[in-house]
Amino acid sequence: MTTLSAGKRLKSAVCSTEIMVIAAPDGDVEITCGGSPMGDGATNGGAVDPGHAEGTAIGKRYVNADGSLEVLCVKAGEGSLAADGDALAVKDAKKLPKTD
Repeated sequence: MTTLSAGKRLKSAVCSTEIMVIAAPDGDVEITCGGSPMGDGATNGGAVDPGHAEGTAIGKRYVNADGSLEVLCVKAGEGSLAADGDALAVKDAKKLPKTD
C-alpha cells in the first residue's frame, strides 16, 4: 500500500507501463498493473497475469469507480491497471459546448 499524491510517477513491475497520479484519495491505495503492484523502480522481468492483460494506452486517463483516483498513462504497456483490486476504466472525454 502506498500513499499517493498528485505528480507521483509509478512504474509497472511486469511490463513497460508508467503512470503519473493526477488525483488521489486520502489514505493508502495499492495500484497494480498486470496483476503486480506498481512502484518507483524498474521492471523485475515477471510476466503479466493473463487476467490483467488488457493493456494501457499512452495519453489516456484512468479512473476508479467513484472518481477519487485519476492517473495518466505516460508510457503504454501490456498490463491493465487496478486500484485495491478494482479495475480502472478509461476516463471519458467531456463534450465541449457547441459554438455557432
